[in-house]
Formats: sequence, structure tokens, C-alpha cells
Amino acid sequence: MPDIEVLIGGRSFLVSCQPGEEHFLRSAAQHLDNEAQPLIASMGRLPEAKMLLMAGLMLADKTAAQEDEMRQLRERVAELEGRPAPEAQKVEVPVIPPQVPETFAEIAARVEALAERLEEKLQSEVV
Repeated sequence: MPDIEVLIGGRSFLVSCQPGEEHFLRSAAQHLDNEAQPLIASMGRLPEAKMLLMAGLMLADKTAAQEDEMRQLRERVAELEGRPAPEAQKVEVPVIPPQVPETFAEIAARVEALAERLEEKLQSEVV
């Protein structure tokens, strides 16, 4: 078993862990140290046991709050997943009446005829 040295509240501790779990141990020790540092800053030097107890309690409080929030979020997700699917809404899409394309084609033919006549007049005047 590897022995890892961790620093908590300015004090060094030698802790054993399973092979491959060194990263988790260091991470947990860092969390504990993050809680211990403000305690030491506000209360001064504390006995080792009290410092570790207080830091552990602060972490436990944070964990309990996160577990409560997680429970509430899971309940909310379950509530949302339990709702029936909303009914499909009927959407009306406007349809172009069949006479509109015919009217456009007729207008286009007239415009082309007028353009040809105009072109013929212009050519006859130029000549």
C-alpha cells in the first residue's frame, strides 16, 4: 500500500491508500485542507483533532446541502418526465390557389410580348 503525505491545516499527515487511489486521496485531502485553512485563519492554532473535526463537519454540511439539492433536482426531473407529451398542435399552412401560377404565367407572357414590341419599335426607329 502506498503511503502518501498530505498537508491539512499546515500539518503533515502520512496516509496509506490502495494502489491507484493516490489521486483520490490527494484530492480529498485538498478539500479537507480548503476547509481547515479558514478555521485556522479565524481561530488560530487549534488542536489537531478539533481542526480535523471542524473541517470534516464543514465538508459534511456542504455534502448534505448538495445531496438535498440533488434530491430536489431528481424529483423535478421525475415530475417532468412523468408529464404526458403535449398534444400536437394543428398548424395551417397557406396554400397558393391554383389560379395564381396561371395568372403569373399569363402576366409573364404579356410582359414578354410587350418587350418584343418595344424592341421592334426601337429597332425600326434606329434603322
